[in-house]
Amino acid sequence: MARLKRIWRNRVLYLMLLVPLTMLILFKYVPMYGVQIAFKNYQPSDTIRTAPWVGLKYVQTFFNSYNFWTIMLNTITIGLYSLSTFFCAPTLALCINYLTNRHFRKTIQTISYLPHFISTVVMCSIILQIFDARGGLFNVVMRLFGVQPKNYMGIPSAFKHIYIWTSIWQDVGYASIIYIASLASVSPELHEAAMIDGATLLGRIRHVDIPSILPTMSILLIMRCGQVLNVGYEKAYLLQNSMNIDASEVIATYVYKQGLTSGLPQYSYASAIGLFISLVNLVLLLSVNRISGRLSGSSLF
Repeated sequence: MARLKRIWRNRVLYLMLLVPLTMLILFKYVPMYGVQIAFKNYQPSDTIRTAPWVGLKYVQTFFNSYNFWTIMLNTITIGLYSLSTFFCAPTLALCINYLTNRHFRKTIQTISYLPHFISTVVMCSIILQIFDARGGLFNVVMRLFGVQPKNYMGIPSAFKHIYIWTSIWQDVGYASIIYIASLASVSPELHEAAMIDGATLLGRIRHVDIPSILPTMSILLIMRCGQVLNVGYEKAYLLQNSMNIDASEVIATYVYKQGLTSGLPQYSYASAIGLFISLVNLVLLLSVNRISGRLSGSSLF
């Protein structure tokens, strides 16, 4: 009875929760019914229920494809490269936290946030303009140092660096918001005590600030590890060309092409690959979560 009374007392909050919960069920759980086409020979003329079962045929087809290792290596390399830049956001947050001029601080925050709100299509157009061989900003700057202009978007070895560092430029400011909020909750008394004990600025960062944001960093790092193979297809696809295809073809772009843009769309094949990657990401997430829980005591569950 006490629980029912508490629910009735907070009925407005539960009604507010009903909308996102309904959207979650409709757009995340209901579509899971269609996952079974990964194990069926589905054709547009069939229904999901009547399509014949083929088991793990399409997963095996992906494993035996001639470009399997190239696609996997590109995806893993970009995923791990992106993971290695995880500490850029907390570093930016620490730098912003110690800016004393309020107006300058707000300006830096605004400038760092803005790229996040630029659409992927527009951002890729900007990147292509910056690295244009005929008059792009990057080549203009490099020419000042005696480096001849190059078509960097056509160099396979340069693709991963361009992809990752432009992603940092776009998202690091927005990703730092949660760390700035965590730093704002640190008691000023801790800093005052550290300063009385003779701690320098670096000492305060090391012994006060970093421990305060460490649980947040652990949780976000666990979540990032669960998305190592989820390299977004939009940016990779838009920056792709015939010269860098060996370095830019990742699982997401391969699935998109096989499932939607090929002459004969292979819905079951694309679904099987997507399901396989989701299972690998799930295993990574559970493994890293368990390791983090044992080492630091911070985990998702």
